[in-house]
Order: sequence, then structure tokens, then C-alpha cells
Amino acid sequence: MGMKFGILFTSHPDPTSEPYPHQAIHARVTREIVEAERLGFDSVWIAEHHFSNTYGILPDPFSYLSYLAAKTSRIKLGAAVMVVPLHHPMRIVENAAFVDILSEGRFQLGLGSGYRPYEFEGLGIDYERRREIQEEAIPLILQGFHEKRVNAAGTHFQFKMDEAYEIFPQPIQQPHPPFYMGAGTERSMANAARNGFGLMQSSLPSVETIGEHVEFYRKHMHEAPAPLNQNPAFGQVDVVRMVYVAPTDAKAREESEAGITHHMRTFLSGGNTGGYLGDVTEKSDDDQFSYEHLSETTILHGSPDTVIRKIEEFRAVGITSIMLHYPPYYGQQQTLDMLRLFSEEVMPHVGGSDPADSEAA
Repeated sequence: MGMKFGILFTSHPDPTSEPYPHQAIHARVTREIVEAERLGFDSVWIAEHHFSNTYGILPDPFSYLSYLAAKTSRIKLGAAVMVVPLHHPMRIVENAAFVDILSEGRFQLGLGSGYRPYEFEGLGIDYERRREIQEEAIPLILQGFHEKRVNAAGTHFQFKMDEAYEIFPQPIQQPHPPFYMGAGTERSMANAARNGFGLMQSSLPSVETIGEHVEFYRKHMHEAPAPLNQNPAFGQVDVVRMVYVAPTDAKAREESEAGITHHMRTFLSGGNTGGYLGDVTEKSDDDQFSYEHLSETTILHGSPDTVIRKIEEFRAVGITSIMLHYPPYYGQQQTLDMLRLFSEEVMPHVGGSDPADSEAA
């Protein structure tokens, strides 16, 4: 099956066109999502973020995705990612099923342990114990879908359901919507494989590193027992990439250089992040933010031919879908033009089926 394409929205404000307190951002993102469906993108993904206007404003993906369910009819609606340690696991189960029903079976769920310490501090949750909390919560979430009744007597979660009660609502997609996990360390990637999750990869690592991650994840897939291996997303690997396409490489650089270098510099500097989608970046020198360096290592910017070639490199290492991402600084019309060009000149020309595609595809 061919490569799939989604778009990741962090609801990051453009302070010039969406001034403080940035309420205009949500109408803009909604317009882009409606357009993404019209252009034939497979999915949109919403990121959960709290307390900051320098990266994203989206406290509850479930409420936004419910709204989008009514605004769209075909495109898949994903949360990338719900930050597991910030939620009660049964609330994730209930709301995931609810959004799946409201969207008539179009919901997808990404889970991750979080990477921004101030979000945990603001909600009174211990950042240092986030992985431990997540590892206790994930089996409870899976049990909620597979068994419909859960009792917990752990360190972080203690609750019980009487025999007379069970979890409602229950989702349209069975045994549950496609589940992915954002993971970049060996510990978290092995956990993703053992729990039957699809794998999400961040925008930072090179294609070589991503290839090593895919190989590591697939090596551990046989460790997922039934029924965990019935996840519709099991074996899928989705990678986030900063994307910009224009008629020529030079035009892409001219239109995107200022925006992307500013975004990457502010995103990776200042110590307010502990790695993106579970991945810790090891780069530190200022040259990492130059357009040339970003083009060589992580971003997919350029002409349709250049972007197709770069996407084919990801497909060759086993990536099954790419989540496009871009900062808000290009202006709405330029962004919509860029997405249209990607849909017309890139999507139809990326290779079809690949032996690395999983049977789950």
C-alpha cells in the first residue's frame, strides 16, 4: 500500500496576524484542516499543549476533534499526542471511543509521555516520573478497550469498577481506533512494539536514525501478545517532517528560509523542551539552524522533485506515512498554496507498495 500523508497541527500562533491572546489561531487551523480534506490528505493530527503561546495552544484534543468531526466527512482525525501522564487513563478510553463515534470511525490516537516540563509543573504532575506513570497507564488503557471493565491497584492509579458497570461509550473501530506511540528511546520503542502500537517518530532525527528506529521496533513486534497485536496501526511507522514545497528549490528557500530557521531555533533553544515526541536532540552548535544544514538533515523543503526524492528515502527505510508540519509564519494564503502544490505535484508521484509495509496496512 502506498505512503500516506497527514498534517500535524500544534496550533502555534503567529503573533503578527494572531495577536495576544491568540484566539484567532483556531479559526485559521480549522480552515487549513477543511482544506486538507478537500486536497485529499489522509489525516490530520492535533497536538496537546498547555500554558505556552510560543509553541502551541491546544488544551484538549478530544474537544477540538469532536468539533472537526462535524466539519469534515472523510479525513482521519488524530491526536498526536495525548500526553498520557496528564490524564486519567479511563478518561482517555472513554473520550477516544466517544470521538470515534462522533466521527463515524475516523479517530486515531497517538500517546506519549510528554516532553515539556512546565506543562507538568502547571498541572502538578511529577515530570521526572512521567515514563513510570505512562508505563502504568498504558496497560490500563488497553485493558479498557479489550475488557470493558478495569480495576487498578498500582502506584499511580487506584480505582475499581463494580461488576454491574462497564466502560461506555464503546468505539466503532474494533477492537479500538488505531493507536500510535511517540517514541525515540530504545525503552519506549520496545514498549511501543510489545504493546502493539504503531510508531510515531519526531521531526528531528535523520533518515538514517529513523531507519535504525524502524528496524529496532520491527524486531520487537513479535513480542506483542494477542489481543494487543490486533491494533489496526500495528506495524505502521509515521514520521513528522517540516515540509515546504514550491515550484523550484530556490523559490522554496526564498519563501520558507526565514520562517523555518526562526521556528527551529526557538523550538530547540531555551531549555524548555526535553526532546520532541520522545526524541532528545543531541545537536548544539548554531550551524544546526542554517537552512543548508536543516535541508541536509531533517526538513523536506524544495521543488516537487526534491521533496519526492526525500520522501522516497523515508519510504525505503520502512516509513508508512509522513505527517507534514510547518510553522505559522508563511501566511495563510502561501500555506494553502503550498499544501495544494504538495497534493497535486508530490502525493500522486510517491512510490506505491513496499515489502516493508506491514500486513496491518
